[in-house]
Amino acid sequence: MAFGQPQGPPASKRQLDRLLDLVIAAGHDGFRDARGPLGLTQRQANGKFTRDEADELIEQLETGVAGEPIVALTAEERALRSMSAEAIAAELQRRGWVVMEP
Repeated sequence: MAFGQPQGPPASKRQLDRLLDLVIAAGHDGFRDARGPLGLTQRQANGKFTRDEADELIEQLETGVAGEPIVALTAEERALRSMSAEAIAAELQRRGWVVMEP
């Protein structure tokens, strides 16, 4: 085995898709963006995982912080989170809703 090569079979397409969904749900743009915060190697930042590595990271991301699972956000939910509360309130009022501060 050459130096720096992964030990084990490569992760399946399904594992990589699930892993990427979880990484994005955790607030990263992809594997490269998550390299530092998640402690990924350069190989992993390029999307190359073994099955065991993928399973371990999937479990870590699903468990989340303090045992709370990370919920995957839809594109609409990500867009809403990027908007200010004032902009959301103004749009709701435009649609006929009554809005007040908590």
